[in-house]
Amino acid sequence: MKQLVSKDWLVFLVYFLIVAGYGVWIYYRKRTKETSTQSFFLAEGQLAWWAIGASLIASNISAEQFIGMSGNGFTVGIAISAYEWIAALSLVIVAVFFMPIYLKNRIFTMPQFLKTRYNETVSLIMAIFWLFLYIFVNLTSILYLGALAINNLGGGGNFHLIILLLAIFALLITLGGMKVIGYTDVIQVSVLIIGGLATTYLALTMVSQKFGMGSNALAGFNTLMKEAGDHFHMILDKPGPDAPQNDVNRYLIVPGIAMYFAGQWIVNLNYWGCNQYITQRALGADLRTARTGILFAAFLKLLMPVIVMLPGIAAYVLFQKGELQSEMSSGGHLNADNAYSAILGFLPAGLKGLSLAALTAAIVASLAGKANSISTIFTLDIYKKYFNQEATEQKMVWVGRMAIVAAMLVAIFFTWDDMLGIGGEGGFTFIQKYTGYISPGIFSIFILGMFWKRTTGSAAIAGILVGFATSVFFNNFAPGIFGQETMLYTAFRNSNGKLEIPFLICMGWAFVFTVIVMVAISLAGPKVNPKAFELDSKMFRLSPRNLAMVVTILLILSALYVRFW
Repeated sequence: MKQLVSKDWLVFLVYFLIVAGYGVWIYYRKRTKETSTQSFFLAEGQLAWWAIGASLIASNISAEQFIGMSGNGFTVGIAISAYEWIAALSLVIVAVFFMPIYLKNRIFTMPQFLKTRYNETVSLIMAIFWLFLYIFVNLTSILYLGALAINNLGGGGNFHLIILLLAIFALLITLGGMKVIGYTDVIQVSVLIIGGLATTYLALTMVSQKFGMGSNALAGFNTLMKEAGDHFHMILDKPGPDAPQNDVNRYLIVPGIAMYFAGQWIVNLNYWGCNQYITQRALGADLRTARTGILFAAFLKLLMPVIVMLPGIAAYVLFQKGELQSEMSSGGHLNADNAYSAILGFLPAGLKGLSLAALTAAIVASLAGKANSISTIFTLDIYKKYFNQEATEQKMVWVGRMAIVAAMLVAIFFTWDDMLGIGGEGGFTFIQKYTGYISPGIFSIFILGMFWKRTTGSAAIAGILVGFATSVFFNNFAPGIFGQETMLYTAFRNSNGKLEIPFLICMGWAFVFTVIVMVAISLAGPKVNPKAFELDSKMFRLSPRNLAMVVTILLILSALYVRFW
């Protein structure tokens, strides 16, 4: 693999100086307001729509996409794009239906939503759940996968140093508050898109060259379609009894049409609509600004598979042709998560530095956003309520910064020697699978809490417990108790010979049973819960501009699914 040269480091240094300098300028521009919790955690509603949209994408797209989704592109193909394209549709739903409810009721954190709609107990339980999830699943996986990719690109040997440097870079941005994060994310997402598109273009050109068609990116794409036709189907067929193990492994990750009736919606709507890490960017804005920013993010989401998935398919085709053999290996075994860094290693000097900057931008933006959300939940929903109700604004900002540092230190500790086994699971799958243990319960209490006035606090507590219990049951015990084939699921033998139900199917059934339990409990309560939100059809009306954006997104999505079904 080609090493980074002075041109690459120069490009990367310019990127670092621009982001750091702009962050410092934003911070000192209104330094007098920085002791305000509204400013530190929510940017006081001063993020423009384009900053909200850019920040959503910069914080979402990280190592799990660049590394994990490229790895899934290598093994699964375009079907993994469902996570991105259904996310775009989910963002439309969040913009139209979720944000009016949040903003009308002045919701600033997700635990606050649960307290307002249900009770203090539900709020506390979920605040603790979210803190554990953000620290032990999200922060750790972003650090691990990011350090792995950058280490591979640099030639190896600096994995632990890279972990520290990524954490420090993210801390520099995060400690400035949401305003700094939001506006530096505009630069981050610009670098991410430009560098990502450059990487994809050159990956396609490389494929074209290797197959004797000259330097033609379009010819390279057509070659991918020809040489890896099975990688260009959005809907995978259900494997039969004699199916190859590779087909089974792919189906376990993206189980065909079934996932569109099960967990795909749950994971996306929960992530984009019920997640502090994401909604925080829009909660300080007015409805029109928030909606436009979220819809702008949906447009950017449509583009993401080109950046994070196509290089993985390109790596697959090149690997099948005998290229990238050493680059795709780890410890003597094929590692699909090396696909993106394998492609980066062959970029020309300078462009490799730009791609490294794009990758770093994605990682740092996600780390910063996640750390800020950890800080917000801990400070506003735990420290302020249970430790120091008289805390001043300045004190809470100080506590928030200490929470950021503590969370990052914990993430570094668990990432150092991959104590959580992120590498063994596969990066993107690790995050989706373990987030899925609590997603059905969370989404159930949010969706029923918003749109069914009868839902009670007791039902919400039961929903949290049932959602988690049924997720664990379906993921770990159901095949051993009920067998391989039932009316609810089909289990397949994974690479280790163990029966496994696709985790998106597990998530779907966990959601169904959670809703059934919550509805049954709520029916025993009053017909209208006193804490239910007042809904008005006028809340959901769209401006002409937003309506035009929604229609355009739906048309593009329809065309993509028709073409690659």
